[in-house]
Parts: sequence; structure tokens; C-alpha cells
Amino acid sequence: MKRQREAACPAVSSTDSILESISDGVFTVDADWRISSFNRAAEEITGIPRDEALGRFCSEVFRSSMCETDCALRRTLASGKPVIGRSCYIIDAHGRRIPISVSTAVLRDEQGRIVGGAETFRDLTELEELRQELQTRHHLGDLTSRSPIMQNVFGVVPAVAASPSTVLILGETGTGKELVARTIHSLSPRRDAPFIAVNCGALPDTLLESELFGYKAGAFTGATRDKPGRFALARGGTLFLDEIAEVSSALQVRLLRFLQERTFEPLGATRTENADVRIIAATNQDLAEKVRRGEFRDDLYYRVNVVRIELPPLRRRKEDIPLLTEQFIGHFNRIQHKSVQGITTEALSLLMAHDWPGNIRELENVIERAFILCDKGPVGVSHLPEDLTLRHAALKRQPGIRSARELMEAQAIRKALERNHDNRLAAARELGIHKSTLFRKMKKLGIGRR
Repeated sequence: MKRQREAACPAVSSTDSILESISDGVFTVDADWRISSFNRAAEEITGIPRDEALGRFCSEVFRSSMCETDCALRRTLASGKPVIGRSCYIIDAHGRRIPISVSTAVLRDEQGRIVGGAETFRDLTELEELRQELQTRHHLGDLTSRSPIMQNVFGVVPAVAASPSTVLILGETGTGKELVARTIHSLSPRRDAPFIAVNCGALPDTLLESELFGYKAGAFTGATRDKPGRFALARGGTLFLDEIAEVSSALQVRLLRFLQERTFEPLGATRTENADVRIIAATNQDLAEKVRRGEFRDDLYYRVNVVRIELPPLRRRKEDIPLLTEQFIGHFNRIQHKSVQGITTEALSLLMAHDWPGNIRELENVIERAFILCDKGPVGVSHLPEDLTLRHAALKRQPGIRSARELMEAQAIRKALERNHDNRLAAARELGIHKSTLFRKMKKLGIGRR
């Protein structure tokens, strides 16, 4: 018996040495849920010395977000099945929240009886910081993009927000011009003051003038009391003039005066008013061309075109479609209290193949429509509008050994190559895939250089 005990000691020592050398935290509990072992990494991650941990209940030491609701180790001891890589967080000895992944196992004696449990946990702090850093690269305020073109926009927006200069945002309808304007405002020193948006193309000229500058009682029939305009309401903040190209020549003169002097006169007023307001203008038209045709004042154009931001259409940033789709699904899940689980590969392929003349707004409308038809599970082809699904049906009817998915992929790849003048790297970026993946798919689908 003595020899057996002596032979067993090195094995125990070897096991202890292994546990002490690994970077994962490990602790074991006995049948009464008291900690019976606690390795070096467990000390470092939790900030609790081994001497203080041993003999205490595990919930007192290992303060996990799962302890009160769904303890992984308790589940393992009840079922006999291990839990692998479950994410949660703990609160360390200094009160810091530490993200971890947990794995559990049952401890048995020589007769196979359960005598306790073991839990390993890995510190995910660095991984979480990296994830947040990558997420930060793809997000700026409410803006979301992986596109290299949009990353250039992300790079200038903080500097633009910090300045007081007038901004002109150019882009097709539905590209998110107002969202960029709101992001600039939210990052600026004016963030606590109002952000007022006016669609200049939605109002007739006389009504737009009174909306912008306000009026005094008696200025016209029906003006029974003073009404402040948008310039007055936006004092200290930002006024967003959407579709500024639609403003008439007469009203352009009044806008020019405000941009030059920061003063305005409400309709029917006898006294000039001041307003500290930052102007952000936007249009989907070519203002420079309108200036050449005499349809827009050149002096006003130079006043609003101090800083210019150009937003690309969605067809030039298709690598953002999966990211935007995921974002819209999350948004509609929250507001409609549903649990739609992503989108199928076939449906996403159709979205990637579409040219999106309505840009991001059109994509959002497509996903919102899908939510009407999809209660649970992923968004599928049957949940998409007819202009997309008819293409899918036509592809399925085509003869040949290729599947509909392969035909859609081939179509998307050919269009991306065409848009990027046969530049494979640029096409891969647009499609949101690695260039080696693109080369492999081109070879498989028989797509060569044009």
C-alpha cells in the first residue's frame, strides 16, 4: 500500500504542474459546492488568492452572470453532460467585469460515483477588445459599413464634426445623407442643441420661406400669432437642408444672406434676428452643373460647398449588404418583437445580385416587407419581393448542371467585375469575400477575364 501511495504521488504532482502551467483558470468543487482546488490562472483572472478561495462556496468566489440563473456546472452535474465554451462574464475582486468562456465536466471517484465537478474558464478580454475595435472600424455613430469607400467617409466625419464649417453632402436618393448629417451633429460640440431637418423639395416656395424664417402675427391672412422658423428653433445647433437644389432663386438670396451674416428676418418683421446655427445641406443633384446652367446661384454654391462629403450608391459598396441586412433584421426584431434568425444563403445571393436603384432605403424596405411574411426562422427567397424572386425562378428554370445558387453567384461576380473594370481585388471587396475565394469561384463557374 505504501508503494502504491508513493507511486501515485508523482502523478498527482504532474497533474498539479500541468494545471499550474496552463493559461486557463481551473477550479474544482466537492459535493457540497465548496472549492477544492484553484489554479494559478484562476487566481490571476479573478484577482482572488488561492488561500481565500479554497473551502468557500464557488458562487462566493466565482461571481458569474450564470450563477443565479443557469449555472453551467450545476447543469453538468445534473445531466452528466459537459458544457463547452459557453460565454458569460464574471466580476473580479476589483469589481471589474471580465468576459469569459466556460467549460465544465463531472469528477468521479474510482467507482464511477460523482464526487464533484470541474470548471475551466478562459479570459476573453483581449478578444472582446479586438472585437470592439473591429466593430468601431465598421461603425461611426449610426453609420455602418465595411466598404473601403465608406471608410474614407468615416475618416473625415469626426474632423468635419469638430469644425463649425458648412457641409454639403452629395449622394443618390436613399444613400443615407440625413444619417450622415445627424452623425456629424452628434459628434460635434453642438450635440446637446437641436438638430432640425427640412426637406426643401417637399414644400412650395412660399411655405418653405415661412417654415425656415418664421413669421410675425399679421404678416398674412391667417397669421394670428408669431411662429418661430426653423432657423430660430435650431439656435445653437444644426439645420439640415435636404434637397437644397430645389430651392427657388428668390429664396436662395435669403439663404445666402444668412450664410454670410448669420442673420434673418421673419416674414412681417421689422427687426433682424441673429441665430448661431450650423448649416448642413444635401442634394442628389449635380449642383455644379446647375450653376453652369444658371439654375443655382454660384455664390450660394460656394458658401454651402465649404466641406463636401460624397456618399457612394449601394451598388458600389455591395460588401455592406450582409452587414446592413443583419442590422435591419436586428432593428425589426426589436420594434416588432419577433425572433427572425438571419437570412438564407439563397436570399442573400439575390440581394447581392440586385443593383439597388433605391439604395439603402430600398434594402430596408425589402427587409421590412420580409418581416411581414416571416414570423420565425431565417428570411428566405419566398419572403422577398417579386422583382427579386422572379429572377430566382428564371434561374431555376435554366437547363444545365449548375444549381440556381451557382447561376446567381456567377451573375453577381460578372456584374462586380464589369463595374470594377475587371479588377478582381476590387470586385472581391465589393462582394465582401476574400480575393482567393473569388478566384476559386471564378474557376469553378468558368468565369474568365473579359
